Amino acid sequence: MAAKRRGLGTGLDNLIPDIGLETTEETKGKIERENVSRETLIPIIKIEPNHAQPRTRFDEDALQELADSIKQYGIIEPIVVQKRDNFYEIIAGERRWRAARMAGLKEVPVVIKEYSEDEIFTIALIENIQREDLNPIEEAVAYQKLIQELNLKQDEVAEKVSKSRTAITNSMRLLKLDMRVQQMLIDEMISEGHGRALLPITDPEEQFTLAMKVFDEKLSVRETEKLIKKIQEEKKNPAKQEEEAKDVSFVYRSLEEKLKRSLGTKVEIKNKANNTGKIEIEYYSMDELERIVELMESVQ
Repeated sequence: MAAKRRGLGTGLDNLIPDIGLETTEETKGKIERENVSRETLIPIIKIEPNHAQPRTRFDEDALQELADSIKQYGIIEPIVVQKRDNFYEIIAGERRWRAARMAGLKEVPVVIKEYSEDEIFTIALIENIQREDLNPIEEAVAYQKLIQELNLKQDEVAEKVSKSRTAITNSMRLLKLDMRVQQMLIDEMISEGHGRALLPITDPEEQFTLAMKVFDEKLSVRETEKLIKKIQEEKKNPAKQEEEAKDVSFVYRSLEEKLKRSLGTKVEIKNKANNTGKIEIEYYSMDELERIVELMESVQ
């Protein structure tokens, strides 16, 4: 009885037809034809990764979990490969292959198919996208490669990967980010939503500085959007911003003068853009420090 295929999605099912998973003794561990439509076993050392694999990073912890599962249950879904001279190149299933190596398997179940280079890349991309295995930048680069190398339009790419055209457009817009910000997305320092929020900032240095602020201050996507909107409004009306800055400065200077009179020493307020900051109180001897502390305690 054929096992039920799982997790490939409609896009990949259209490119890889249903395959029976029955295995006979004749075919186990031995390949006599280049195009086999059913599962068979081949040595794992004869399999190599897909050179066009859109995914460049693999989570080691997740791979170990899969390897542990493979040790217990085996590989439920065969790896799809294509014959290449004296080895077999993975079309779909590199994550399973890597986990199988970690699990110490000598042979793995595969299905051998014949595809063009374009079809191989598309299948690898669809499998990773539908399993949510790509980071946002890998996904955007893969869409861009489909468009450039296969001469596809965005709506054609959307149809192939079973996503909306808007999703494809939004994904590819991330490639306009500064390379350092793109790396922050890859490293999961910021989210895809943060990346999209930063797109209106076109100056690379400013964009990177803001991305680091988002990371350091743990700003939400909504907070990031508000920050970018405020920056854009200030750029549109610099005179108003300058006037507001003067007003704020006047308030802080007035507060400094009040503290100076109350404490009898020099006081400086160092304010930041987000209405936070620090107060510096100067003293010139231990006696003066004790006097200032006593004054502050008497206010309580």
